[in-house]
Parts: sequence; C-alpha cells; structure tokens
Amino acid sequence: MTTNPAPLSVSPPVHRRRAGAAACTTVVLWASAFVSIRSAGEAYSPGALALGRLLAGTLALGTILAVRREGLPGRGAWPGIITSGVLWFGLYMVALNWGEQEVDAGTAAMLVNIGPILIALLGARMLGEGLPRRLLLGMGVSFAGAVVVGLAMSGHGGSSVLGVVLCLLAAVAYAAGVVSQKPALAHGSSLQINTFGCLTGAVACLPFTGVLVSEAADAPLSATLNMVYLGVFPTALAFTTWGYALARTTAGRMGATTYAVPALVVGMAWVLLDEVPTPLGIVGGVLCLAGVAVSRSRQQTGPTRGNPARPVEGSRHDEECQAERT
Repeated sequence: MTTNPAPLSVSPPVHRRRAGAAACTTVVLWASAFVSIRSAGEAYSPGALALGRLLAGTLALGTILAVRREGLPGRGAWPGIITSGVLWFGLYMVALNWGEQEVDAGTAAMLVNIGPILIALLGARMLGEGLPRRLLLGMGVSFAGAVVVGLAMSGHGGSSVLGVVLCLLAAVAYAAGVVSQKPALAHGSSLQINTFGCLTGAVACLPFTGVLVSEAADAPLSATLNMVYLGVFPTALAFTTWGYALARTTAGRMGATTYAVPALVVGMAWVLLDEVPTPLGIVGGVLCLAGVAVSRSRQQTGPTRGNPARPVEGSRHDEECQAERT
C-alpha cells in the first residue's frame, strides 16, 4: 500500500492553498456536469447514464492508480469506501438524474442544496467538527443565494411529488456519502479512496447494464461523449481533487464550498447554452459566492504552541478543526 503524506517541509498555509485550489477544481468540474447531464440525459435514462459515467470514471481512476502503483488502501478505509460508493457514487447519481427529469431545474437546485447543510450537521454529530459561526453564517447566505437562483431558473417545466422526493433523496445520499468518506481518507490517498468508491458505485449500478447497452446502440455520438466526459472529469478528476481537499479541512467547510456550483452553472449556461441569466439569477449567484467566501474565511488567532508543520493528514485535520472551533 502506498499513501501520499505531505512533505515535512510544506507549511500549513501552503497546505491550505493547495486544498483551496483542489476545491476550486472540483467545484468548476461539478458545475460543468450540469451542462453535460442535460445533453446526455436526452438519450440515456437515469440508471444507464449513472452506470456509463461510473464505468468511465473507474477506468480512468484505475489506470492512474496502476501507473502510480498505489495499490490497495488500508483496511480501515473500506467501511467508508463502501458506504460512500453505494450512497454518493451510486444512489446520489441515479436519484439526481431521475429527479431532474421530474422537476424543473430551479426546484432541483433548491432541494439538492440542502446537502451542504446536512453535511455540516452530520459532520458535527458524527465527526465532532463543531459548527463555527462563520460556517453557519456563510451557509445561510449561500443557501439564500441557491434559493434565489432556483427561483430564477424555475418555470421551465412541471414538478412532481416523485421528483421532489428523488432530489431530497439525492441530497441525503450526498451528505451521508461525504461524511462517511472523510474518515476513510485517514487510511489511504484520495486516489485510492475514490477509485474503489467509484468501482463500488459501478457495481451497485450493474442492474442497469442491459438498459445502457440498448440505449448506447441508438444514442447520438454527442450524448455518449458527454457521458464519457462526466466519468473522466466531473467524476474521476473532480472526486479525487475533492478527496484531497476534504482530507485537509472539515466536511462542513467543504460542503459549503459546493454552494459556488449554482453561480458557476448560471455563467456556464450563459456561455455554452446561450441561456442569458436574469437579474435575479445574477443576484443569487453573487450571494452563493459571498456565502462561500464567508464560510471558508479563517478567524485570526494567536500563534499555536507546538510544531506548526504537522506531517500527517490526521494532524492537519486536527489543526483545521481547532481553527474552526476558535
């Protein structure tokens, strides 16, 4: 087994900058997924799209894992890998794909953005992360922005009770998956955890194999390419950068970062789909970004005693949690 602890010479501020860059990469790629899902979803059903995406992601991650020769993660990682694989990689993707076919985009955006709030609450309850005032304030501002974005995007389709339930299920699966993945990252690298998590999700979605094969035979090339893009970039790359950042901060803070996604989706839809945002949508996007900035800001504290450069990921997590609680 090979893990990738940070070098002793790298200072905590450098760790935070790298984690911030990884989080930004994840958010941008996850925002781009909404555009690709819209295209691929016209030819693929929810389960088939999820399976195809996960197979592409597993192939990409498995190839990188083999080249890097990282092997298997530690035994302690497997409960988190299996749980997050089934819930986040599997159930979340199927439920969200299905839910977005039943409700309009605005309703889906508002419902799924309950996820970061659940992450903060579960993180406080199960991981002992605490609920700093800045995190709560930032999440409140961002959630208000997500609601505004949702209202601005509403009105382009009908909603159903089934769609609402599916989007809420996706939010719960997302939150539970993130919180279960956090402890696993103490026993393996982000690449290891996400490779086998993606594989677990693909196995869970194998019942959709026949549908995927049937739909792939009739799907246009553009839809299939979008499905492959979803697997390689918003899944393989984005989940790996997410895991890297999650190992170096709290689940609550990382969950709050994803509130930037609605703002980016508004911009991407404008550029790539020629969907001009309404003034209300722009206001909501600004609120989302402002809330993320507040939730990720750090209070000024005095110098801490002890060695400031902590080499192992568990210690960096303790340092972040201590800073969160002050």
